[in-house]
Amino acid sequence: MVARNAPSLKLWLTLSLLVLVLDQLTKVLIVGHFQLGESWFMTDFFNLVRVHNSGAAFSFLASASGWQRWFFIGLGTTAAAFMVWMLHNHPQQKLFCLSIALILGGAVGNVIDRMVYGHVIDFADFHWAFLSPIFTGGHFPAFNVADSAISVGAVTMVIDELWRVRQSKKSRQ
Repeated sequence: MVARNAPSLKLWLTLSLLVLVLDQLTKVLIVGHFQLGESWFMTDFFNLVRVHNSGAAFSFLASASGWQRWFFIGLGTTAAAFMVWMLHNHPQQKLFCLSIALILGGAVGNVIDRMVYGHVIDFADFHWAFLSPIFTGGHFPAFNVADSAISVGAVTMVIDELWRVRQSKKSRQ
């Protein structure tokens, strides 16, 4: 039984669609205004840059022979279907659904890139000297709106789970 005040599946899918549209719009702008590898200085710690990532997070499997494109498309599509099912079946869990909606929009955005371009378009380049021991020149790996939504969604999901565990412990006392 769905609680009366539970947001509908439509709300969560609309949020995912907004993430997807913002992600694709920013990538179209980057592709239209930047050549591969071109960078534009914004601040002392941030540049816009056009980077192609044929792998996963942090370019994992980027140097594979090409099979990874189809693997990540399949994985992303399967995960998206599962996330829609989760949104449909847990509408009363608002923070959980928020996290799933963000992850869904980001995942679909990156799947679209892989289908259209054969790689993901990344453009946000943050760099700080304190990162130099970890990343070349202190540059955190470039990312995009989809990656940001996935990351925020993942953090939100952890917060939701910690909150639910805490509530469960309180109710047992």
